[in-house]
Amino acid sequence: MAGPHPSVAATRVAVRRELANMPAGSTVVVACSGGADSLALAAATVHEARAGGWRVVGATVDHQLQEGSADQAARVVEQLAALGVDETLTARVTVAWEPGGEGPEGAARRARYAVLEQVAEHSRAVVVLLGHTRDDQAETVLLGLARGSGARSLAGMRRAFDVYRRPFLDLSRDDTVTACQVLGLDAWDDPHNSDPGYARVRVRRSVLPVLEEHLGPGVAAALARTAQQLRADADCLDDLADERYAALLTPDGLPVDALAALPSALRTRLLRRLALDAGAPPAELFHEHVLALDALVTAWRGQKWIDLPGHLRGVRVDGVVRVRTVDAL
Repeated sequence: MAGPHPSVAATRVAVRRELANMPAGSTVVVACSGGADSLALAAATVHEARAGGWRVVGATVDHQLQEGSADQAARVVEQLAALGVDETLTARVTVAWEPGGEGPEGAARRARYAVLEQVAEHSRAVVVLLGHTRDDQAETVLLGLARGSGARSLAGMRRAFDVYRRPFLDLSRDDTVTACQVLGLDAWDDPHNSDPGYARVRVRRSVLPVLEEHLGPGVAAALARTAQQLRADADCLDDLADERYAALLTPDGLPVDALAALPSALRTRLLRRLALDAGAPPAELFHEHVLALDALVTAWRGQKWIDLPGHLRGVRVDGVVRVRTVDAL
């Protein structure tokens, strides 16, 4: 008897590897939009759960960003139930953003993760699975490169963080589309995925194909490998920075002398953490802001303050770099 189609097998193996150590009886949540990636993920998880003895919860989020979104969310619930998940959950959120800030994509992502955290807590899930693929990873790396966002951005999406896992980061989007076709699953094509107003769509539709044409096939895979290598380095630096931050932080801030003695890669991480802990929005805190804070240490000329997002200011007072709200200074 012939085995499953190679693309179907690839999705199942990816899930099996990701959940290999999860005890029988555990609950796993699958985030599903109804697109090919997340639908293939749900199908593979339900299949593997039979042997693993896991309980599968399918979750979908209606962002209300386009007409008919409620109908699409209801359709996803029906598809998840037909696949055989043990429970389906859906939530409707209001996505709000301000011009010049994180934008609709970032705001929708933040709202979606807030829902998934609630679903995980409600269902006592050990893991929440996300359907991002190798192609998504390549797009993330290119966007980070174009924006000059530094090593952390070039390291791409994490394979695992908190309760979240991304089993498909080594699979192509073609694999998930083919798996859905073979399994007879009618995947949803989100209109936003064709809207050139989004930078990610332009990368997907224009930039990556040109790179493949001129540099040869395998560009997406190479970018994903680069992200994996950089992530190991970035994680190591982040761990070192966390240790130094905990050791150096005082109620007033970070001592200038101690900061000056650190390598730039660690010092800037500490200063970014200082701003974030003071309330700076992560999506609005850019590298230029961190460099301006760093100048309070390395290029001190008596600057009064540095303006930071979140109505914050960075200052150097009595040999300490502080970040406070405007009213508190």
